[in-house]
Amino acid sequence: MSLSDGFNTAAAGLEEDRPAPLRKRRASPFSLRLTADERARLIEEAKGAPLGAYIKAKVTGAPLPVRMRRTGLSVEDRQALAQVLALLGRSRLSSNLNQLAYLANVGALPMTPETEAELIDSVRAVRGVRILLMTALGLKPELREDRS
Repeated sequence: MSLSDGFNTAAAGLEEDRPAPLRKRRASPFSLRLTADERARLIEEAKGAPLGAYIKAKVTGAPLPVRMRRTGLSVEDRQALAQVLALLGRSRLSSNLNQLAYLANVGALPMTPETEAELIDSVRAVRGVRILLMTALGLKPELREDRS
């Protein structure tokens, strides 16, 4: 008997001592035929939720589980995120803020009315991006009074 035969025999003996894992039975699927109009209406009513989950919730009277399509975003969220990405792409916000931070750190940032106006505009832009991101994520943005 070789070394590998002895190992395989010992391993097989260990597996026999283990109890078989219990498997949960999944519920059987249910099929439903819909016309194109019926399906379109249900998709519209589901508002981005998976159609199967929406129909199950509607039939059983249970609340709709908090789940979205695979992307995790509704159409409104995608539009809001597209706006944010477009704004970020057009602005040189990150580059400008980095330059201002560098100048402030080395003490070379003169505070003129123009500089102050630019800083105020930058703060407003950051706040606008924040509001759009929060809206896209489904959060209610905290609207603060603009003191600038």
